[in-house]
Amino acid sequence: MSTTESGSVYKFTEFVGTSKKSWEDAVSNAVKSATKKYSDLRIAEVLKLDATIEGGRVATYRARINISYRYHV
Repeated sequence: MSTTESGSVYKFTEFVGTSKKSWEDAVSNAVKSATKKYSDLRIAEVLKLDATIEGGRVATYRARINISYRYHV
């Protein structure tokens, strides 16, 4: 958790998004999932990008991200 100058506290939670189209779409899918549980999202930090391979081709793009949101005490 981190604190800003105004005294707000933010928490980070890790998500993994997947997509058959692109890493950008995988990040978007992770953010969409996060909005279902958390509010006041602030930052999405990409930690790792990888892909699954099937038949010599990329089958699924995956993005592991940290999402920060304002922590309300």
